[in-house]
Amino acid sequence: MAQIFDPLPISCSEHVLCCYVNATSKIQIVRISNVANWYFERVVFPGQRLIFESLSEALLEIHSGMMASSILSDTIPCDRLRLEVELENSLELDSLILDDDAAPESPLLPSVFASAE
Repeated sequence: MAQIFDPLPISCSEHVLCCYVNATSKIQIVRISNVANWYFERVVFPGQRLIFESLSEALLEIHSGMMASSILSDTIPCDRLRLEVELENSLELDSLILDDDAAPESPLLPSVFASAE
């Protein structure tokens, strides 16, 4: 997954795919500030899912609050937000289900249309 804005530094070789969901009713600002030569900050609306690339040692800061004020409400290690393992397991399960669902095709037209001559 390519991040168009603020890509990870080229010197960072181990990227992880992460997912964060804003499960609150307030707008949040998420930020990663502990990676050298990289700036990551996004607005996450209530119920929104944010998928991003990061380093496993990065810390995602969750800021919430009202207008003109912001409170650091949580810090989550990006390693705990890692999406790759779950995604790989899901894709494997989907391919198994698709293989088992191979059934003979049903007729394209219902019998009502076939006898309407």
